[in-house]
Amino acid sequence: MDIQSGAEASRNSDESEQHAAECCGHERSSHHSDKTKNNLINRLNRIEGQVRGIKGLIEKDTYCDDVLNQISSIQSALNGVGKLLLEYHLRSCVAERLQEGDNAIIDELMVTMKKLIR
Repeated sequence: MDIQSGAEASRNSDESEQHAAECCGHERSSHHSDKTKNNLINRLNRIEGQVRGIKGLIEKDTYCDDVLNQISSIQSALNGVGKLLLEYHLRSCVAERLQEGDNAIIDELMVTMKKLIR
């Protein structure tokens, strides 16, 4: 069984992404509704505020456990944004490309999924 170094695995992942982008021939942009964009942006704005809040907690020498709990909340919120965006991606971009017969989207999706579940 071969075990890849982190750099080698990253290089292979980057090559897979490049291959998926090259072979599909699609312009790589999203086409989400304004409602979807606003939902994602609002969530990210809240997360940004939480990150600024943690910075303030550290500057005020807040107890480490309290800061770590806030970090955990931010990670959970980011995971939520990722799950939501993945759902939108599957229901729109991926579905459309599969309907067009572009099965290369599966390879692209697998690379993305591997990154998300690290």
